[in-house]
Amino acid sequence: MNTFIARCLLLLALVCSCSAADSIWDLCNKNSNVSSSSQISKNIDSILATLVSKTPSQGFVTTTSSSYNKKDNVYGLAQCRGDISKTDCTTCIQDAAKTIREVCPNQSDARILYDFCFLRYSQENFIGKLDTGAGLIYYNVANVTETDPKTFDNELGKLFDKIRSEAVLPESQGLGKGKTKLTPFVTLNGLVQCTRDLSALDCAQCFATAIQSFMGACHNKKGCRVLYSSCYVRYEFYPFYFPLDPAKTGTSVGTISSVRL
Repeated sequence: MNTFIARCLLLLALVCSCSAADSIWDLCNKNSNVSSSSQISKNIDSILATLVSKTPSQGFVTTTSSSYNKKDNVYGLAQCRGDISKTDCTTCIQDAAKTIREVCPNQSDARILYDFCFLRYSQENFIGKLDTGAGLIYYNVANVTETDPKTFDNELGKLFDKIRSEAVLPESQGLGKGKTKLTPFVTLNGLVQCTRDLSALDCAQCFATAIQSFMGACHNKKGCRVLYSSCYVRYEFYPFYFPLDPAKTGTSVGTISSVRL
């Protein structure tokens, strides 16, 4: 895929999915530097306090910190994964708010993604706008051996057609998840989620863009997740969304590689 602009980073000896306590993607816009004593920086702190306090109750919130000078306005969004508990949401958003100020201390345009939550702020009003301008792919370097590539592609396609159709329904709030049997002993698990500020059309478009990677860097791989600011999609050969299957947790996932979009 010619959109890949950075080298693959090999993550060795990874034997479980990323911890909810570890960020899996952060992005600091180096063209948005601001002084730590500026009104913009103060507005960012105000935005983060609001996101931390309000996100867990609904799982999603957008907010604006306005100033007399509109150039100092800051817009914020936070969202937890739709299948996690309020307690896990609270912990994740707190971690995200703390970490983003550490990794992007002087930037007014920043975002951070964890397994369980996503947080973003910017001086540009991004709320309600589809954003697939930057992204990241994680994929298992092992190829699928349980079935032939054509059969796998067909089953993967059918699963994601189903769960992304579910996700764009109003009652689903951007979340779709499901599983399908590849063999009597092998289950394919999938999850999609878009940010809840998007229209159903933009949500579907984000999923379509992300899922294209299944035929690129992720083709015939035993696991893949594609991360954008507006949505992410993921499949694995082990359970990773809630409620988990206790009989199948703790499975080694092998070696993971990543590539930036």
